[in-house]
Amino acid sequence: MIILDTSYLIDFFKNEDLKSLIPDHEKPAATVISYYEIMAGIQRLKSPSEEKFFRHFFSDIDILEFNLPAAEIASGIGARMAATGNRVNAFDILIAGIALFHHAGAIITADKDFFEIAKYAGIEVIRY
Repeated sequence: MIILDTSYLIDFFKNEDLKSLIPDHEKPAATVISYYEIMAGIQRLKSPSEEKFFRHFFSDIDILEFNLPAAEIASGIGARMAATGNRVNAFDILIAGIALFHHAGAIITADKDFFEIAKYAGIEVIRY
């Protein structure tokens, strides 16, 4: 399974050719955190075309929940990062915790924060 980060989802809406970046053997999934980020943006922008696209898109893939074990993993990542003074977007740490809990093979993103998170989380990051 490969996690589609929020940055990928936004760019995918603009350019569906990005689908080719997902390895054929990987099942794509998103997290409830990315769902929140996307839907909050849509509500802020009041974009019917984006809402229609993403409601359909999210109905076709798994949306991974944030639960206590994922929170435990994410809190460990955040604590290790904070101990070294390395701070990144907290939502990205939550996404990494969800990905690790669900044994995702990688996260695909344009967000450089995930490369910092990977140093503390041991998850593969595919940047485009």
